[in-house]
Amino acid sequence: MARYITEVRTAAVSAAAARRLAREDAAVVAVLGSGVQARSHIALLSRVRPLREIRAWSPTPSHLDRFVANAASITDVPVNAAVSAQEAVRGADIIALVTSSAVPVVNCSWVEPGALVVSVGACRPDTCEMDPTLVANAHLIVDSRAAALVESGDIVRGIGEGLWRESHIAGELGEVFLGRVPGRANGGEIVIFKSLGLAVEDVAAARLVYERAKKSGKGAVVPL
Repeated sequence: MARYITEVRTAAVSAAAARRLAREDAAVVAVLGSGVQARSHIALLSRVRPLREIRAWSPTPSHLDRFVANAASITDVPVNAAVSAQEAVRGADIIALVTSSAVPVVNCSWVEPGALVVSVGACRPDTCEMDPTLVANAHLIVDSRAAALVESGDIVRGIGEGLWRESHIAGELGEVFLGRVPGRANGGEIVIFKSLGLAVEDVAAARLVYERAKKSGKGAVVPL
């Protein structure tokens, strides 16, 4: 159950970010990765935009084949396998990076103006999944500024190499929802949401599970 909660709440945060940061007419999603996060992301991103197509890519062909074959049980949106990350990304309105890669899997030149990039992987300071040029040219939103400046290799390595400063982080997703920080300036701006995951998200999700289980009479009380 704990793994499932983390799986769903991570994708739910990405979907919430897409609701505020993606263009209203976003219709094509690229998913790079084929694991549990890829599955939860195609399920939940399709709930916040009327998607026309999902393109999936994985460096492991057998994993990609299995993911595409099972996609119909997850979403009604057509999911098509891409032969390369570039093919998946070009022309996509929302790009979900849910990989375990330690090196960039997306190049800035592939990303169209107006796209939203949701980066869930590369959650250690020694890993990256985005081209530094992409990060430098985008409107950068994070879930936690403090965490991003310590844990996100996509951000801290660029700062260490002098490519940008801490101030390149435009704001936190919570600030966007509160109206303190703009989600995007215009329809042509590339926006990045760097998600690292917050403990409060697990707590909120666990409470929801508890309350619903209690209401439906499921589960058992265990004295501590």
